[in-house]
Amino acid sequence: MKNDNTYFDLNRRQFLKTSAIGALVLGTYFVGSAPRAFAGVLEQPSEQAKRANLFIALRPDGMVEITCHRSEMGQQIRTAIAQIVADEMEAAWDKVVVIQGKGDPKYGDQNTDGSRSIRYNMQRLREMGASVRYMMQHAAAKYWKVEPQTCTANQHVVTHSSGKSLTYKDLIDLALTITPPEVDKLTLKTRKEWRYINTGMAHIDLTDLVTGKATFAADVREPKALVAIIERPPVVGGVVKSFDATAAKAINGVVDVIEMPVPKGAPQFQPKGGIAIVAKNTWAAWQARKALKVVWDDGKNGNYNSENFKKSLLQTVNEPQAHVREIGDTTNILAKSSNKLVADYYAPHLAQAPMEPPCATAMYHKDRVDIWAATQNPQADMKTVAALLGMQESQINVHVTMLGGGFGRKSKPDFSAEAAFISMKVGKPIRVQWTREDDIQNSFYHAVSAQHIEASLNEKGNIEAYLHRTAFSPIVSTFQEGATTPAGFELRLGFTDNPINSPNLKLENGEAPAKTRVGWMRSVSNIFHAFAIQSFIAEAAHKAGRDQKDYLLETIGPDRILDVTEQNASYDNYGGDKDVYPLDIGKLRHVIEKVAEISKWGRKLPKGRGLGIAAHRSFLTYVATVVEVEVSDTGDLNVIKSWVAIDAGTVVNTDTVKNQTQGGSIYGITTAISDGITFDKGRVQQSNFHDYRVPRMSDSPLEVEVEIIQSDAPPAGVGEPATPVYAPALCNAIFAACGKRIRQLPIGNQLKA
Repeated sequence: MKNDNTYFDLNRRQFLKTSAIGALVLGTYFVGSAPRAFAGVLEQPSEQAKRANLFIALRPDGMVEITCHRSEMGQQIRTAIAQIVADEMEAAWDKVVVIQGKGDPKYGDQNTDGSRSIRYNMQRLREMGASVRYMMQHAAAKYWKVEPQTCTANQHVVTHSSGKSLTYKDLIDLALTITPPEVDKLTLKTRKEWRYINTGMAHIDLTDLVTGKATFAADVREPKALVAIIERPPVVGGVVKSFDATAAKAINGVVDVIEMPVPKGAPQFQPKGGIAIVAKNTWAAWQARKALKVVWDDGKNGNYNSENFKKSLLQTVNEPQAHVREIGDTTNILAKSSNKLVADYYAPHLAQAPMEPPCATAMYHKDRVDIWAATQNPQADMKTVAALLGMQESQINVHVTMLGGGFGRKSKPDFSAEAAFISMKVGKPIRVQWTREDDIQNSFYHAVSAQHIEASLNEKGNIEAYLHRTAFSPIVSTFQEGATTPAGFELRLGFTDNPINSPNLKLENGEAPAKTRVGWMRSVSNIFHAFAIQSFIAEAAHKAGRDQKDYLLETIGPDRILDVTEQNASYDNYGGDKDVYPLDIGKLRHVIEKVAEISKWGRKLPKGRGLGIAAHRSFLTYVATVVEVEVSDTGDLNVIKSWVAIDAGTVVNTDTVKNQTQGGSIYGITTAISDGITFDKGRVQQSNFHDYRVPRMSDSPLEVEVEIIQSDAPPAGVGEPATPVYAPALCNAIFAACGKRIRQLPIGNQLKA
């Protein structure tokens, strides 16, 4: 056999083909030969299709192409968008094809984060579908020379009151001559008429996913593409001082060794820098990276030690800080109180750790760049790549593959920019493949945080004065060099909108300079804010000798609309109109009462078992969770079951909401049990799942029971709101089971101490 490493460039699909389970029909997409943009589920528009509007095209055979402009990463957005459009259009489900939209400003916002896809798009998608239904009905009326109101569209067929009918296929050309009215003149379906919306429907891509046909970024293959693996600076802000690539270049299959550009200013979404190994196959690139000798200049963050930073943060929150929200006379009441509760809480850096590490393939041409990437935000890829290469954003074509998880990490397109830069330098298509270690050690991390809370309890044990200070490394540091305090939007994620009903309340924010790249992770700052607030309320309940659930309801107070701007606070309400999405304490109370009901709160439990409860509003959605745990005499933790009540307003796919709520709950376990990301000398100490723990089956409950609150309210977020409540509910359950209070995450060995 020829002794080069070409034969070892075995991708996961090829491995499966040659293994015992290779009987599955699997597919890899070859850029240069495939007739569609992606093999499997990510289908390209048919050349024969005729566009009816931005999101809908009609094929001559009657099939309907519905464009999904958001990224699919397991949240089933491709299915939900199709449900909305097809319902209003009266399209038959078996005649619907979903097309994945490229990055393009014509779609508006494409950033698939913040639990906003349905909230931002449901109304206009309904209008798009209704406009095509209008066109079909009026086309049939024109053909029959009858009044349009005598024609009814139903499941791809328009029927006249006389009984005669025409299919959508029959009407395509005539329909496209009909101009639909302005949206305020369109007739949308009533809720009672919905066929697909607010029902449970199977994932439209499910078959392709389980049979291996779905195309992920690592599946993209261009026959002439080279592979690049990058040795990045171990410290953020670090640069290459010197390097010796002699041994690396001697490895068979290595084509080139390229020094990456040094990022300028704030990190933004720029590549981190370093040395790229370009090779004919992945194996050669890996081996060459091991042989590469690099001397780093670590820069100003080379002294970052997370344990020292933790002490600094805790000191910060134990001193007066800048005001965020205030009502009453908290300071004086706390100073005079003889019945106080004081607690500090801490949560470490976390990595998003999607199961699929970042990956992108780029083909550089003089007049354009083509990119295939697992990106949450293709327009960010366009902007970042254009800036790095000195091109116009319109010259950057970003094709979105399936994402094997995202959780916020893949909204930062540094990996796409790396591929584009290297392709430009070598003049060939390049696939940049991150390893698990690359991802864990070079992420945009969830912020480390410290919280300090004090409360004065009156004679009944109720909170009469409440002080809360927060300090955490700001996301804004990613965009503004030298930023040390969070932007308002970060504070408004679970801090500014604190629901505690006290006549005296004071919220303060301290400084916490970022020493690494900081980015959003599933539910963002809500994670540590909900942990502190909901843990503290449970502690206060215990101090007052009260039931957790009853005390929580009393602490948030009666049904009412809370407007924190009346308490000298700035609050953007997740970008939602306060009149449409008010902060409704009644809804928060309702999910608490509902989850208590379905979990049979108050039942007698065996020794060593306990129930914990927590509730939180995030992304305009209300969630309450109960967790049941068992703690053995030796400190072993077993999570028995979880219950969740969620009010997300109008939901599109009830099965998806349950799936996302279950998944968000399991992701919440990570925030509680993961050892976190720690730093020494500016370097991340973790490298893979052996030392950065994500939940195994043994860490997870056998069941997460979900109750969806039926609502006529506008749609709110779904993907993230179940995550923040899990850690406090879990820790409250641990206390109920064994009497050990968890104030610092991760839980780690605290139960065995």
